[in-house]
Amino acid sequence: MTNELKIFSNPGIENRNDFKIAKDIANALIRHMNEEEIVAKVARKHTLGAKSGEIQEIFLPKALDLGFVSEKKGIFREFPVSQLRPDYYLKINHTAGIIMEVERGKTLANNMDILDLWKCHICPNANYLFLIVPNIRQTTERRSNVFSAVVRRMNTFFTESTFTNVDGVFIFGY
Repeated sequence: MTNELKIFSNPGIENRNDFKIAKDIANALIRHMNEEEIVAKVARKHTLGAKSGEIQEIFLPKALDLGFVSEKKGIFREFPVSQLRPDYYLKINHTAGIIMEVERGKTLANNMDILDLWKCHICPNANYLFLIVPNIRQTTERRSNVFSAVVRRMNTFFTESTFTNVDGVFIFGY
């Protein structure tokens, strides 16, 4: 199975240097996610009852190689919710950064995708969100197409009447 990448961005940023950097990093990450060894590791871990931390561990070496810092502390210190932390964070220039979140079981049921967008929305140090979600989530009762649902939900924030201040969301499906 091929992992997927869907990119949403606000209009007019395609030629900005920070967007180009974020897109290059996203392309490097999706290439890594589609390596045969990584696909096999994810397939072994992405099982009923698995934890998102198990999936994070698979992507951590590449995230660190790309310059991300695990659970960056302090980027929300000026807010009453200063205990918030992203799974990973990467500063890409003086004014931009990327929050990376890896989700698994609670993506839709607990609206974790929306919480992750909100974290990026309020973070003065990030204007891009890398959101890594399962393509499909199987429970004992049903099978959910998580990636498609997240893409549909994130699209809402990139339509003219409801633009967000997040410049881009990169949704990775594993």
